Amino acid sequence: MKKVLFLLIVFPIVQVQNLTAQQIPHLQKVRDEHQLVVSGKPFLMLGGELGNSTATTMESMEAVWPRFKSLNLNTILVPVYWELLEPQEGEFDYDLVEDLIIEAREHNLKIVFLWFGAWKNSMSSHAPAWVKLDQERFPRAKGETGESQEILTPFSEKTLKAEINAYRHLLRHIKDIDAGHQTVILMQPENEIGMLPSARDHHSMANQKFKEEVPADLLQYLVENKSDLNPEFLEIWKKNGFKNNGSWEEVFGDLHTDEVFMAYYFARYTNQISAAGKEEYALPAFVNAALNRPGAKPGEYPSAGPLPHILDVWKAASPDIDFYAPDFYNPRFKYWNDLYVRQDNPLFVPEHNFDNTVAAKALYAIGHYEALGFSPFSIEQIPGQPLNHKEKKLAEVYEVVHQIKPILDKYRGQDKVEGVLLDKEVNEAKFVLGDYEFTAEHTFNLGWEPNAASDEWEPAGAIIIQTGENEFYFAGFGVSLKMKNLKDTSGRVGILKTDLGYFEDGKWKVYQHLNGDQTHQGRHIRSFVDDVSIQRFTLYNY
Repeated sequence: MKKVLFLLIVFPIVQVQNLTAQQIPHLQKVRDEHQLVVSGKPFLMLGGELGNSTATTMESMEAVWPRFKSLNLNTILVPVYWELLEPQEGEFDYDLVEDLIIEAREHNLKIVFLWFGAWKNSMSSHAPAWVKLDQERFPRAKGETGESQEILTPFSEKTLKAEINAYRHLLRHIKDIDAGHQTVILMQPENEIGMLPSARDHHSMANQKFKEEVPADLLQYLVENKSDLNPEFLEIWKKNGFKNNGSWEEVFGDLHTDEVFMAYYFARYTNQISAAGKEEYALPAFVNAALNRPGAKPGEYPSAGPLPHILDVWKAASPDIDFYAPDFYNPRFKYWNDLYVRQDNPLFVPEHNFDNTVAAKALYAIGHYEALGFSPFSIEQIPGQPLNHKEKKLAEVYEVVHQIKPILDKYRGQDKVEGVLLDKEVNEAKFVLGDYEFTAEHTFNLGWEPNAASDEWEPAGAIIIQTGENEFYFAGFGVSLKMKNLKDTSGRVGILKTDLGYFEDGKWKVYQHLNGDQTHQGRHIRSFVDDVSIQRFTLYNY
């Protein structure tokens, strides 16, 4: 493999030395929304994240490549493990990274690499053995009573230096073999950073920093951005009188200080990792968060990660991180996403429990938030087995999103795209596009489907796009739409024409003209739960 790779990469190395920022995958602002650009074109990540151990060998990957195609993925999120990249200090093994990139390229997939470096799910489980065993050089975080944690302390310059060296080598190598192809489009340095089971590190180096004044750069950021701070964090700062100097406890009080303190130093450490990598190859980078539970105190969840109530601290200390993203293992999808899209932070869902909600949530994230992408976790599930119901539904949704992507791109950031997410508890939603107010309902409300009377309602979702004054596209399932004209309230809104169809090579093809029963004699637009479809419809007033 090495000899083949050498022939493949020698020529590109000469070609890519002077890449500009616009020639590398990057984020750009499109009116009010962000967009990922790859090879000069807008790219929407229809993704899936691999389980933590699947990509540790290419043999274990063999069975899953065909599955990615059957799921209609265009992006896979893949861990890169510090322990495998640098098994001996200063000796780097690129075989796995190279093979993953080549195989992904051959399967027409993009890669988001998840760097499992100092921290993965709070712990330091993927640090190399030579790091774990040399605890004097690479010290652990300490609990309140001094016990060592399975967490490398972020206050060690020696740990930071060693990890920067590894991450630099990784990004340099990715550039050498892939900059001309842009298979790798995004980086995630670290994974679900957080402190457990104490709210902060009590290592002697941490204790010394805790006694010092709050760093001037953090306070300057808070002062300069006071009017734009998230309300949860503004309240933390307000309780002690918006002080702009003093120790951590003097500025932030007793209740939140430990988490704010750790957030700053976790963010500062991670930023230095990201910045070093970007000096080699300036791929965009994000950091993900394990969401805290209602009522849980810092230390009872992975505290000090990029969570909404302390995200201002992260933004102050990590300017080389492009955005922050939530990982989902709880049902409060809209609640958390609403918190993450504040302060011009684009939404990306890099990890969601692969349950029967993901197809509807993908539509909602891409429609309502105009997200950069969506990705269920453990996408490989059971290699070699036929797709189950939730997998088939996700594959169908990804296929229709792929078809409508050109019009999503065209109307991005213009208030012409909306999404809905419905279930038994929230079975109706209203939204406005142009002059029309839409009422979206779960089709089980109609009572016509076999499972409509059951206690369990499969979540439903749809994307609606306005392409003309009276013309719209619907893509989704389990949703019905009724409309009224907000500008002309004297009459009623009718459905002039509805076509069921698909896009082929970017052109709209009509499969059926819908009328009569399929629109309930002109009363609504609908697609049942078991029918993922695209419809184009035109409205009129009478």
